[in-house]
Amino acid sequence: MSSVAEEAAGSGTPAEADPKTIRLVIGASSAGTIFEWYDFFIYGTLAASGIIGRVFFPSGNETLQTLLAWAGFAVGFGFRPLGAILFGFLGDRVGRKATFLVTITVMGLATAGVGLIPSASTIGYAAPILIILMRIAQGLALGGEYGGAAVYVAEHAPPERRGFYTSFIQASVPGGFILSLIVVLGVKAAMPAEIWDAWGWRVPFILSLLLLAISLWMRLKLSESPVFKKMKASNELSGNPFVESFTYPGNKRRIFVALFGLSAGLTVIWYTAYFSSLSFLKGPMRIEGTAAEIIVGIGATLGLFWFLLFGRLSDRIGRKKPIVWGFGLTLILLFPIFWGIGAVANPQLSDSFDRAPIVVSGPACDYNAFASEQASPCGQLLADLSARGVEYTIQPAETLSLAIGGEQITSFDKASIDAGLAAAGYNFEPVVPEPLAIAVIILMLVLLGGLSGATYGPMAALLSEMFPPKIRYSSMSIPYHFGTGYFGGFLPLIAAAIIATTGDPYSGLWYTWAVVLMAFLVTLFGLPNEQPDWSAERN
Repeated sequence: MSSVAEEAAGSGTPAEADPKTIRLVIGASSAGTIFEWYDFFIYGTLAASGIIGRVFFPSGNETLQTLLAWAGFAVGFGFRPLGAILFGFLGDRVGRKATFLVTITVMGLATAGVGLIPSASTIGYAAPILIILMRIAQGLALGGEYGGAAVYVAEHAPPERRGFYTSFIQASVPGGFILSLIVVLGVKAAMPAEIWDAWGWRVPFILSLLLLAISLWMRLKLSESPVFKKMKASNELSGNPFVESFTYPGNKRRIFVALFGLSAGLTVIWYTAYFSSLSFLKGPMRIEGTAAEIIVGIGATLGLFWFLLFGRLSDRIGRKKPIVWGFGLTLILLFPIFWGIGAVANPQLSDSFDRAPIVVSGPACDYNAFASEQASPCGQLLADLSARGVEYTIQPAETLSLAIGGEQITSFDKASIDAGLAAAGYNFEPVVPEPLAIAVIILMLVLLGGLSGATYGPMAALLSEMFPPKIRYSSMSIPYHFGTGYFGGFLPLIAAAIIATTGDPYSGLWYTWAVVLMAFLVTLFGLPNEQPDWSAERN
């Protein structure tokens, strides 16, 4: 490969890459990122359908089963920062290319491993333990993947096009989610439902081996980043990138802004737009599973252009403005967008909630969503209602009672509760929305994609520009994966727990809103309009 962008990514004069080279750089890096995020998200796609919880985390509490499945999802995110430290070190010391070849190999093998683990009914507690180990491996790999791909493309791009070129990496993240939906839907359609439920769901995981082979073939055709090659030739590599990330002048402030401002905000918007919307449609709104996946997949696909649009726009107006706009608009539009989805997704069920509210009265009405057994009769009643995904309100009283639409339910066993709900007009059978309603939902999802694209599209370019080249891989990966790993990765678990505890299907959005408010303030006041000029440093 010809040497391109020798002076790019913070060293002064922009260098033009020949079209063939830049297409290969963007194409190979983006495809690998799509495949790697597919590997990571396929777990979440199937967790939202309940398969992961049923197979690997069975329990007597359906809500707990779901939460355990999302906890397994969160574990992968929890280990992303460690992967960022480990592979960031290697990326700054050994090279960008070699590092993301390792990360994609680890990810592909771990994902295939999930598809090969026997169920809990076969090997008992070993099943969830092995799942957690695979998720840890996935988290470690992903911690090194994003930084490697983003830095690699950024260091090939001239400054005036860096936002646009790196936005393809940003769009590859939802691209991985979309691919996971496409594969799940395709495999489901190719086999009877009973085979899918029995073992067919494993096929999307095992297909990761094919994607791994394609990714390795594409990325092996790449040469090392020109910036890294020049640093290595000049013997200017960092001795300890992890330590220097926290000792380099001004870097602590930059890391703080990158973590609590940029990364935390963009990731909760992203996961709310895609995973929370999918869970919302399948759960409280009772949309038929395949229909929900298709709707979200179409919305996500139509929203991909936002990432490229705002990446390109950031080359013209700066990186900060689109991100601050995105955070601010999210604070205003988040709840109205979900209210709009809820109003049209299942009008009959929504009408039941309004016409026949559910009121629980009694003492010790404390519900622990993580307990297999509740401590009080009222807590058990709340657990039963939460398992059905219904809204309820709690009133203190000396004796336990349940009213549905004003009608008292005298017995609290599941059959009596179901009979009372049915008598009040509640219908929990999965539905497929009307065409007009589907169009409205997709429009709302595209708007959510716009909020995500505004904050995510310019991010790879911005993070690459914030940090000095010799510690760039580590310095951008560490805050990015701490922010996305903990604020974003635990979002489905935290939101599901809030919803289960409150009985309000919209209450989980408050977690997103609070994190975005923090990110908005940190970014508005902490991120400078212009990033450092690293031309004084030799690259």
